[in-house]
Amino acid sequence: MAGKLVIRVIKIKGKCPVYSVGDRIVLDEGYKLNLKETTNICMHSLSSIIPYYNALYNGVAPEKLGLANKDGKTCVQCLDPCEITGGGTVLFEIELLGPE
Repeated sequence: MAGKLVIRVIKIKGKCPVYSVGDRIVLDEGYKLNLKETTNICMHSLSSIIPYYNALYNGVAPEKLGLANKDGKTCVQCLDPCEITGGGTVLFEIELLGPE
């Protein structure tokens, strides 16, 4: 399977020192970090993405993983509890794009 996973920042609760809405992480072939198309990356956010990226790339439906929003799109959030840390909790949407 060729293609890429695009992980977009769609919302930030609080203030994140790394991400802005619209930033994205791009994984080519489902696992290769594309540094040219990736806007920014925070190591803390990877802990929310890593358990799911391989399954999503291989066609497992977000509903089966308990990650689907009301539109059926995959959503995860970083682990920063902004109310306690003063940081920002970032909400990501993950999309699988086919070959270009």
